[in-house]
Amino acid sequence: MAKPKGDILPSAEEKTDVVQSMFDAIAPRYELVNKAMTFGLDARWRRRTVASLGLAPGSLILDLACGTGDLSRTAEKNGFVPFGVDLSFGMLSAAHETGPLVHGDASRLPIRDASVDGIICGYALRNFTHLDACFSEMARVLRPGGRLSILEVGAPKNAVIRFGYSIWFEKIVPTIGGLLSDRTAYRYLPASTAYLPEGEEIRSRLHAVGFSGVNYHLLSGGLSQLFTATRSAG
Repeated sequence: MAKPKGDILPSAEEKTDVVQSMFDAIAPRYELVNKAMTFGLDARWRRRTVASLGLAPGSLILDLACGTGDLSRTAEKNGFVPFGVDLSFGMLSAAHETGPLVHGDASRLPIRDASVDGIICGYALRNFTHLDACFSEMARVLRPGGRLSILEVGAPKNAVIRFGYSIWFEKIVPTIGGLLSDRTAYRYLPASTAYLPEGEEIRSRLHAVGFSGVNYHLLSGGLSQLFTATRSAG
């Protein structure tokens, strides 16, 4: 597996390749580690993400950076028709979803303009090398009136919760990841939040590429955050 340059985070030039190889390596035990890291709360957050689309059953949903397909399976249970795109061949190979799977880069999606009804994306923004290009691609492939729902890690506002969260995320999670999967990858995970803009900045960037009604919610006291938006008609 490629190693991050420096201590943990790769350089901008290496990021795409390093992230791809990391997720290839952790794919076989990805879901197991996720459940251990979140005490199963991730399932609740994913249900909220899918429900926030507010689309009719039968809607075509792109699960962007789909990983092993947790969000896609939740979408299917809600009556949607999901398909997944991911940069990691390892994740696509380990996916359990029943819909189509496509290998692709979020900044250059192999999807027609205005061809999907909704997009869901879980815990991936900080892994994208060119975030604005990815937002532009989301806007391009969504039909006017289509819906976007993005789930990401958060930062609790309460000082006490934030302190405990910091210990857990920065110290305990890499240990769990090392025992169950790959320690290097799970050292990257908490460090990668450095790539993530503040919530208000993400809202502004989504507005800039053609989204309206951009909303931002903290989940479980800020352990995760959810962005929802509608593709503008113009």
